[in-house]
Amino acid sequence: MEERGESSSSANPSDEIWAKLVPSDERYSDVEIRPDEKEITSEISATSNDKHSWCKIVRNPDLRSATMENKSQNTILVDGGEVHSDDTIVIKDGSQIIPGPDREGFVSYKFHIMSSPDICQRKLKICVDVDHAKCSICLNIWHDVVTVAPCLHNFCNGCFSEWLRRSKERHSAVLCPQCRAVVQFVGKNHFLRTIAEDMLRADSSLGRSHDEVALLDTYASIRSNLVLELRCQASGHKIGNLVADAEACEVTIAAADQFSLLDVIGSGKKGRKRAYTPLDDQNNGTDHQCPQCATEVGGFCCKHDTVHLQCQACGGMMPSRTGFGIPQYCSGCDRPFCGAYWHALGVTGNGSHPVCFQDTLKTISEHTISRIPLLAHEKNLHEQNITDSCIRQMGRTLPDVISEWIAKLDNREIDRTRMMLNHAEMITARTFVCRDCYHKLVSFLLYWFRVSIPKHLLPPDASAREDCWYGYACRTQHRSQEHARKRNHVCRPTRGSNM
Repeated sequence: MEERGESSSSANPSDEIWAKLVPSDERYSDVEIRPDEKEITSEISATSNDKHSWCKIVRNPDLRSATMENKSQNTILVDGGEVHSDDTIVIKDGSQIIPGPDREGFVSYKFHIMSSPDICQRKLKICVDVDHAKCSICLNIWHDVVTVAPCLHNFCNGCFSEWLRRSKERHSAVLCPQCRAVVQFVGKNHFLRTIAEDMLRADSSLGRSHDEVALLDTYASIRSNLVLELRCQASGHKIGNLVADAEACEVTIAAADQFSLLDVIGSGKKGRKRAYTPLDDQNNGTDHQCPQCATEVGGFCCKHDTVHLQCQACGGMMPSRTGFGIPQYCSGCDRPFCGAYWHALGVTGNGSHPVCFQDTLKTISEHTISRIPLLAHEKNLHEQNITDSCIRQMGRTLPDVISEWIAKLDNREIDRTRMMLNHAEMITARTFVCRDCYHKLVSFLLYWFRVSIPKHLLPPDASAREDCWYGYACRTQHRSQEHARKRNHVCRPTRGSNM
């Protein structure tokens, strides 16, 4: 194990490292600087391994720069400028520092400030009244919060889903439970969800019981964005996707009970901003949301209040049919895809009704891959090349390796904590996922494949590397190709917030 450069107060290794001096010569190790460290002790001469105390570095309040003081008798070069004994200079990320008066014969260092989560950053504290973070239906703190528009009130997913279901049963317009405005849009609010979770961590007494949360989750049906279209029952004409022109149909919000509901996920079209005219009757062919709105297919025809989903691949529409037995959602990201549904019904696309390929949504075991995904190993190309080299040296192929590790996943031999998919504990080879989620799964499995390989089977230059303290969570590997190559990042962090 090579020695590391050190600072004057390195007795407390648990402190976060906020900066490093990275030598240009790989024979020397990085000099790590912690919050309470000031004087730097490291190699100075390129011809000697002796360490000397030669400068003092103090972090500035802006956290983006530092002040360096020359504590040696030599002149120090900083970005080509001279810093004499006891003089100070402001250094920034990337500054080149030579602890001597000449480039020749002295070790050259580059000053590097660690980024979040390696550095303690200032955080903005936001005060939120608990009463403003409560669902007006159940009167509890939001759970899996959704926001409705245009009034922008917020509710629990389960609470509003039940409200939506009852509105549909009554064939009436969906009104906001809080202000009674007609709801045109509803979608998940991930920002407010984070705030609600932070509030529950701060005060656990505000939370519900596990049984209550589980029951609420069973009601939740909003998995992706919903845009609500309205039709006037008197004329049967569509008002629009986002903009409802009440005057065109001679109605007002107060007469919202004259409308029926057509729920559509997504908002691919612009709302109609003009009054309805008889010419619109000539456009009935494009007025249908999906093929089953126009005619009966497979024994099913959409009704005026049928909930529709917008495919995230082709933008086409399909009716939401939870009991049909054909998957319409990717289990990894909860996005809807229409390929499997329409393929099962033998429907092909046309100019009016786009239909995507069946391959957009299929089981994990049916997916194929020919090259390592870009997401693998946190997008570290050096680690990807090492993994590819290992597979070839073993005389195997990537599909063969992935097939083996999918079997291990099915047998629950793998820790799923870091799997970048929703419902990770339920994922099996028979789970339907989209192409993007399949690549995320392959990247996850390749991590476990790599950590299972003995060091002697790695390429010589890879087996000789030391593990990076921050492992797969290291941010420096994305900014510095040298660091990405010099340290192994396919390992667990031993420092930082991701341990």
